[in-house]
Amino acid sequence: MRILLIEDDRKIASFVIKGMKSAGFAVDHATDGRSGFDMAVTEPYDAAIIDVMLPGMDGLTIVKNLRREKAEVPIIILSAKGSIEDRVRGLQSGSDDYLTKPFAFSELLARVQALIRRTTGASEPTRLKVGDLTMDLITRQVARADQIIELQPLEFSLLEYLMRNQARVVSKTMIMEHVWNYHFDPQSNVVEARISRLRDKIDKDFERKMIRTVRGVGYVLEEGS
Repeated sequence: MRILLIEDDRKIASFVIKGMKSAGFAVDHATDGRSGFDMAVTEPYDAAIIDVMLPGMDGLTIVKNLRREKAEVPIIILSAKGSIEDRVRGLQSGSDDYLTKPFAFSELLARVQALIRRTTGASEPTRLKVGDLTMDLITRQVARADQIIELQPLEFSLLEYLMRNQARVVSKTMIMEHVWNYHFDPQSNVVEARISRLRDKIDKDFERKMIRTVRGVGYVLEEGS
């Protein structure tokens, strides 16, 4: 899942980015309204978190322009203004939710997850399963054939992305954008290195291998062969 954050307050932005990444989201960050708007109309996002007071273009104008461009990304407005009039103005601009500063990250996360569920029309699973491989998204516990597997945060995010795309080949570019938050660098071997580490933990001790390389295309997670 990929989130766009448009927030010029670096302390708040750092707080949100750290929390979202810990929850398994990839986060792109813009510090001004105009660049944030450009990112929102050119890149696919599962949700956007937009501050109201921004340099270049204010948050409500961003939302109005996105809706004018027929962008359907779910949007949460962040604002220090909490009056009923301000909330109404924010929602009428085309946003889907409105959260007043200061806020608890747990509430922001819950609202983002709720918006994504509402947009996709499906309930967000708390547990993923592919063959004998399971992942609990709440406890962040991974197991294969009931054997607990310890993963680092990036390994967890990479495996989650592969499991959500079970049996579908995902390219290195897709992995870089959804797991590492940045665009593909053809000179980088970071994806290969992480896939190798993940294989050591997921496949090495098992007869059936689940992570398969599709030469020249990318990687796919299957039930195993």
